[in-house]
Amino acid sequence: MIQCIDGNKFRDMFVSGANNLQNNKDLVDKLNVFPVPDGDTGTNMSLTISYAIKELSKVNNDNITDIGKALSKGSLMGARGNSGVILSQIIRGIAKSIEGKESLNVNDLALALKNGSDTAYKAVIKPIEGTILTVIRETGEYAVKTSTEDMDMIEFLELVVKKANESLDKTPELLKALKEAGVVDSGGKGLVLILEGMLSSLKGNSIDSIAGGVSNNVEVKVEQNISTEDIKFQYCTEFILESDKVDDLVIREKFMKFGDSLAVVGDEGVIKVHVHTNDPGLALQEALRYGQLLTIKIENMKLQHENIVLSESEQTKEVQVEEKEYGFIATSMGEGLAQIFKDFGVDHIIEGGQTMNPSTEDFMKAIESLHARNIIILPNNSNIIMAANQAKELSDKNIIVIPTKNVAQAFASLVTFDGDATAEENEANMVEALSTVKSGQVTYAVRDTVINDIEVKEGNIIGLAEGKLLAAGEEVNEITTDLIEKLVDEDSAIITLFYGEDTSKEDAEALASDLEEKFEDIDVELHYGGQPLYYYLISVE
Repeated sequence: MIQCIDGNKFRDMFVSGANNLQNNKDLVDKLNVFPVPDGDTGTNMSLTISYAIKELSKVNNDNITDIGKALSKGSLMGARGNSGVILSQIIRGIAKSIEGKESLNVNDLALALKNGSDTAYKAVIKPIEGTILTVIRETGEYAVKTSTEDMDMIEFLELVVKKANESLDKTPELLKALKEAGVVDSGGKGLVLILEGMLSSLKGNSIDSIAGGVSNNVEVKVEQNISTEDIKFQYCTEFILESDKVDDLVIREKFMKFGDSLAVVGDEGVIKVHVHTNDPGLALQEALRYGQLLTIKIENMKLQHENIVLSESEQTKEVQVEEKEYGFIATSMGEGLAQIFKDFGVDHIIEGGQTMNPSTEDFMKAIESLHARNIIILPNNSNIIMAANQAKELSDKNIIVIPTKNVAQAFASLVTFDGDATAEENEANMVEALSTVKSGQVTYAVRDTVINDIEVKEGNIIGLAEGKLLAAGEEVNEITTDLIEKLVDEDSAIITLFYGEDTSKEDAEALASDLEEKFEDIDVELHYGGQPLYYYLISVE
């Protein structure tokens, strides 16, 4: 009979649970159909808990408090997606509950599970039943009700795991989307896997990590009539804020106005925020009022909504990923611009642009790497459009080349994309969007010349727009302002600046501030592009 466990055993149990989740994360991914079928719950939870294990590896003693704090810190910093955030809070609640303990008995574990549930519920503004929250709540409540002081630990955990599975099996009755898809909640399944791994370790059969996970021959049927109609807030926005000015409760109150699916968790000056919003820029600006951002992640959920479709294989009856309806390839230079494209849902970034035009072969390799029925290419440079079109002719896939000449046009066209529209409709709308944006670039001259009656000296700062040189001089901000003045008209509503690798953040912010004063009725947005050669890329809409 096992009535107590020490820190060493608790460590082993948790690692075994993490490995069980890691080994089965593909199965959990395949169950993910709500609220958006992005198929990453298992991956998010696995990555979250792997950060916890990484932090745990730094603890060279078996002190239960130290182990709990490491697990809490690691999972918070590594939390990804709704499921990862909730899991991190479950772990945080467990860690808080076991602080100061030299060993853990059945009652201690029961209270820890209950506290994990309570902590997770507090972190979510509008808890949804039929999810991982339901599974941890019902499991925690049952654990407290069932535990007795002289109870065998193995017997207790067997009952807890059985209850967790029963709760998981009921999730389709609580969530219509799960019932229609014929699956249980993916986050709840991930939690059950952790508990099962912990029980296995307690029984003397600790689970080791299997590279690539294990193959699960399971039959999962998922309805494919997925729509974006119910997505009220388009951008899934996550960030970690480091602040000594506010706590997570204050941040939670401040961010309720930005959208829904708000989850805010914090621990010792570090606050993790997840929110679905239509204006991630405003949300990030609000956060910057209170401290610095350690990480930022923004995803366009409407663009991603068809990225993973599950089907039933006739031969193996295993879940497999079918071709997506749409795939995206974009050419870009600069890590900031590449990240923005990824945030829009672009699958493949080809590094290239001025001075480094990608070849037709580069496009062919990118095309072959994508499993999509329709592949949209954004060349983003007039010298690259021909290579993209040549790849289109060589490929047997349905390729759509949107003749974007710069990233401003690319972003404008991506905004108009509709995952529910036909390829022909999307092509027409995206091409039409190119005329709605004016673009400019600020760089330097490499030789003396005279263009459009403007005398240019080698080394001058020059402003270009729509294929024409419109400004030249000595100061970057002065030329940028001059160029923007020529682009703005009475219909202009937004000025967007992407500053390059040779422009400091401080200079860019100062310019943006000056522009806000100069153009009072126009919104000014500033983003890090990281592009070489060009101090600023400009978009005026």
